[in-house]
Amino acid sequence: MSEDSFLAAMSAAGLVPHADLHLVPGELQRFRVRGDKAGSRNGWAVFHADPVPGGAFGSWRTGESHTWRGQTPLAETARERALRRRQIEDRYRQQVAAQASMQASARERLAKLLRVARPANDAHPYLLARGVHAYGILQLRDMLMILARDTDGVAHTAQFIGPDGAKRFLTGGRIQGCYFAIGRPTDTIYLAEGYSTAATVFEATGAAVAACFSCGNLKAVALALRAKFPELRLVIAADNDAGTPGNPGVRHAFEAAAAAGALVAVPDFGGEC
Repeated sequence: MSEDSFLAAMSAAGLVPHADLHLVPGELQRFRVRGDKAGSRNGWAVFHADPVPGGAFGSWRTGESHTWRGQTPLAETARERALRRRQIEDRYRQQVAAQASMQASARERLAKLLRVARPANDAHPYLLARGVHAYGILQLRDMLMILARDTDGVAHTAQFIGPDGAKRFLTGGRIQGCYFAIGRPTDTIYLAEGYSTAATVFEATGAAVAACFSCGNLKAVALALRAKFPELRLVIAADNDAGTPGNPGVRHAFEAAAAAGALVAVPDFGGEC
């Protein structure tokens, strides 16, 4: 069945629904991706059965999106091709509208949280464990609250870090291309994955640093900063994930650097990257 092939494509892309997903042709469906936190519905999918099976799916948490197309009839007519194009356009419009609505809701929730959050201090257990200071970050109850802003300064979401180091994001907020800034840019901006790495780089160099929250967001932030600061030097302070297959920290750092014309700095732990 085409539905089974569509679901298999989702699984192959690593976007496996946490529970059975009953596809309704033509409708945008949200679901919890296996591995995401309970209660979240960051996954999305749209499936069409006729005249040619096709669809799209992705994750609003990671910003990724994929398209899928079933077997095309050998004698597809001009009418069928036109209908298929309209279906693709409809899927795109649905996805964009749903994402915009979800992100707007996240910004509203974030605004409410900001009214009760307070400045964090160096005594938070996570900061003590990492040996870094609180540079403009907030605290909500026992959790650190690190805002993710775009290059215009608009806060779209926040990362929360508990005393034990557990991290999560505000559900539904935009993260792609957003970052937390430490320091003011002069001639160089460093990009790092997490807050503690960014704070460490700032303390070592005194230069501005953008905490991008994940290696998958390095490229989007690097491109956004290159567009805003075309004359400045960008340096990716890579996480050396030497013990992880494929070393995603270094791989994503070099991909971001190639796209944005940046340099890469990799910590040396005495082994191969």
